[in-house]
Amino acid sequence: MPNEYRYGAYGDVEQSVAQSSAQSGTAPVYVGTAPVNLIRGYAEAKLTGWPVKLSNLTHAQKTVGYAGDWAKFTLCEAIAAHFDNTKGNIGPIYVINVLDPDVHKKAQKTTRALAFSNGRCEFASATIILDSFALADKAEGVDYTLDYNFTTGTVVVASADPDSPLTGSLDASFYEIDPAAVKSTDIIGGVTGSGVYSGLAVLKLMFPELSTVPNLILAPGWSHIPAVYNAMITASQKINGHWYAFALADIPIADDSGAAIDTIAKAKKWKADNGYTSGWSKVYWPQGVDNLGRTFHLSTMAAVEFMRADAEHNEVPMETCGNKTVPLMRQYFGEGYAGAGFDKEASLELAQDGICTLISWGGVVLWGDHTAAYKYGAEMDPRFIFDVNVRMIMHVLNGFQRRHMGEIDKPMDLAKKDEIINEEQEQLDALVAMGALIGTPTIYFLESENSTADLMNGDFKWNIPVTPTPPLKSATAGVAYTDSGFAAYFEEV
Repeated sequence: MPNEYRYGAYGDVEQSVAQSSAQSGTAPVYVGTAPVNLIRGYAEAKLTGWPVKLSNLTHAQKTVGYAGDWAKFTLCEAIAAHFDNTKGNIGPIYVINVLDPDVHKKAQKTTRALAFSNGRCEFASATIILDSFALADKAEGVDYTLDYNFTTGTVVVASADPDSPLTGSLDASFYEIDPAAVKSTDIIGGVTGSGVYSGLAVLKLMFPELSTVPNLILAPGWSHIPAVYNAMITASQKINGHWYAFALADIPIADDSGAAIDTIAKAKKWKADNGYTSGWSKVYWPQGVDNLGRTFHLSTMAAVEFMRADAEHNEVPMETCGNKTVPLMRQYFGEGYAGAGFDKEASLELAQDGICTLISWGGVVLWGDHTAAYKYGAEMDPRFIFDVNVRMIMHVLNGFQRRHMGEIDKPMDLAKKDEIINEEQEQLDALVAMGALIGTPTIYFLESENSTADLMNGDFKWNIPVTPTPPLKSATAGVAYTDSGFAAYFEEV
């Protein structure tokens, strides 16, 4: 039993007995930067340092903004991957934006002469803070209207009164954000003494504010920074003291000095040197490009395919995202790369070192079903061999806690003990029936795990050893030559 004070329904990851466990629903959470400067009233809408649920492309654009420069606005990559996807859109997703237009902005206002034609003017900008826009001596709502066209990426200024159209050239002024002012420390974030959350710490607001358990954590464009990766792993464990999540991260295609990481040997060395080896994560390398020339981090595409697979199995994470086709054209190693990438045979060197990737194999597919802890031939905790093992562990633990959180402080009589056992056994049997678990998993309430002192203090523990169904990582047929077939020439008809 725990050596800490507990009050609530809890789940603990036990030492492996070649076992695993599972989760409830799929809620990917992306931490990064969004162009909330393009949203009117962004401050009142709590778009910075707060979890935001996005349902589709239009909703995302109207809620947190959208821009095509994903290097500046990293959350827009996730929006495009989930909601502008030729394979089919899937959501919802949750984003935590760290860009604050009141903080991350240029010191001086920008001034610009706008030429009006037919009472209207458009100009391109993704960095304008719309709320700071001013036009000469004109008043918004009286003389002009202000809007943003996310399709063209342009600010739209139009006459408010058709009978009195704006004409000629008018001076406009506005502040612009400075995306470069956002640092990795903003992504890592924390909680102040006055209760202000930022960065990855905002994960703690997911359940209290949105009643959602986060179970995939990503920071594309940032997760290649070791400090951010380490913070993602730390943040994924016992969110709010209860929930478990799985991290998806990327190995960069260039190191801090700008030197290309464009070979398998370089990627493996970078992974080892920077400690991207947590079993609570998957890591990807290189990146991928689609038919529009857009570059995606493979961690983002993995989250999309995890969501698809989970949806096909009633939100049970029993299937890996490996060998799933993605709407990408080829591997991407950065501008100026002159090679042709690598094939499936070469990719085995990555897979056996716990690096997942992208290959062309009956279509362009994500490739790799191991966690970042995997290393072929090395002794390791068996739960960290496959991503499905870890995600199923999380599924069972998160599910147990959600089902029984409402029973805390109710009388724990013998009937309640048996009721919990029966309900959880039904859950296990259902997972076996659908193929998510194998064998005959059984829930136990053991005397050895529940001392009299623990029971006196209201601390009860159930043990749930399970075996997740492993993926078919390889299929081998042995074909041998035999001369017995020649007898057919002499068989009588």
